[in-house]
Amino acid sequence: MLEDTFSELEQVRLKKLRALESAGIDPYPTRAGQTHTSQEAIDAFVKAESQPDASPIRVTAAGRIRSLRPMGKLTFAHIQDRDGKLQLFFRVNDLGEEKMAELSAYYDLGDFIQASGTLFRTKRGEVSLQVEDFKMLAKALRPLPAAKDEVVDGEIVRHAVLSDPETRYRQRYVDLAVNPDVQEIFKIRSATVRALQKFLDDHDFIEVETPILQPIYGGAAAQPFVTHHNQLHQELYLRISFELYLKRLLVGGLERVYEIGRDFRNEGVSYKHNPEFTQLEFYWAYADYLMVMDFTEQMVAFAAEKVLGTTMVNFNGHQINLAPPWQRVDLRQAILEAVDIDIELNPTAESLQAALESRQIKHKPGMTRGKLIDALIGEFLEPNYIQPTFLCNYPRDISPLAKSIPGNPSVVERFEGFVGGMELCNAFTELNNPLDQEQRFIEMGRAYADDDEEQHPMDDDFVNALSYGMPPAGGFGIGVDRLVMLFTGRRSIREVILFPHLRSQDDEDQG
Repeated sequence: MLEDTFSELEQVRLKKLRALESAGIDPYPTRAGQTHTSQEAIDAFVKAESQPDASPIRVTAAGRIRSLRPMGKLTFAHIQDRDGKLQLFFRVNDLGEEKMAELSAYYDLGDFIQASGTLFRTKRGEVSLQVEDFKMLAKALRPLPAAKDEVVDGEIVRHAVLSDPETRYRQRYVDLAVNPDVQEIFKIRSATVRALQKFLDDHDFIEVETPILQPIYGGAAAQPFVTHHNQLHQELYLRISFELYLKRLLVGGLERVYEIGRDFRNEGVSYKHNPEFTQLEFYWAYADYLMVMDFTEQMVAFAAEKVLGTTMVNFNGHQINLAPPWQRVDLRQAILEAVDIDIELNPTAESLQAALESRQIKHKPGMTRGKLIDALIGEFLEPNYIQPTFLCNYPRDISPLAKSIPGNPSVVERFEGFVGGMELCNAFTELNNPLDQEQRFIEMGRAYADDDEEQHPMDDDFVNALSYGMPPAGGFGIGVDRLVMLFTGRRSIREVILFPHLRSQDDEDQG
């Protein structure tokens, strides 16, 4: 039972709750009567101050108690709500002995309180609420974790803080309650999504929803999570991408579509990977990857301006300018300059492996040529692209859904965008030839083992959809979590996901 887990201090709080109930006071009342947030109250008072004949400003405020300073017959407190903090001023002359005793006996840091009264400005200039009545809105049985002392107006005030990352991620509700900067991260995240939506909406894209449970996974190189539908006796997959369903919509005549939602990939966890993550994908009829590059620059810069008021961000010790134009680099040339290997002169996995070995570059045996090139990108190119960079023109065998460059069937019109030393987005000119697409799927099945995450399953229905005709198009995907990392200067994806995936507590305890 919950009570069995309480510490001695928490047992004291529980006794206060029981005492409230015995006194006929509901510690968790059904109704609250808030009339103003903290900032609304302050704004109303400041406005009235400029009007000599204005009536006193009466408000009912509500929030979590963040500080309590008893001073004999006076008590000062600060409450926090979504807008900020407001000082409460309790005085025995206004409330009476019995009500002041109730405050002293039952209220603790972390409790939610409702207070009504008149606003005034203290001698030190702080807009405060002179409390005439108050009530408990929710009793906190567990204290907010840790504390630090801070001197306020000559008095020592204790404020709750939380810094241990593991505890913060596991108990995000506490993290948000005690760390205002964490709240700001998720306000920025919300604003980022709205900015992306606005940009796309303003360019005549329509937002759609596609299935999360899919009979065939596809659209990316990743291992899926598998589940089972009991009634249909059918294996299903949590989607790894929206791509194949969004392109079906192009076939149907929806020429500009996008989706922002969750994808799921059964892969490792790192500072930039979480098994469940948020992605934006759009598909744009009659566009190609060059048009999408221009559009991407504009969209990211627009979002930064809208959310941050600037295209300059600080990330991992670097000042990064997200404004267009972004650097554009050819993949073949970039690898040649980085490791002195011309991938065009090494058309097979065997020849490329020999070239790597001659330069003492380690690699996993048995990798395909495309995966070897991808590994070179990850080790020698990606970490160096701090300022926004488009890396263009990728091998065909790791881009089964992209259209080949005219005259060069082994290379496709694909780019990845890198910022801050990490991949941010991926896009290409979409393959719309059903016969070519079918052949690509077949080749992928031959080239990769059944348990290889790069193995892309045949999707007969998608090929069938292409056979009805899909207009030429450009497609794009961006990791929203990583974009928020850039906007907030956070180096771990866990910082920008409210409830990131973590190893189970039992496993960690045993480890």
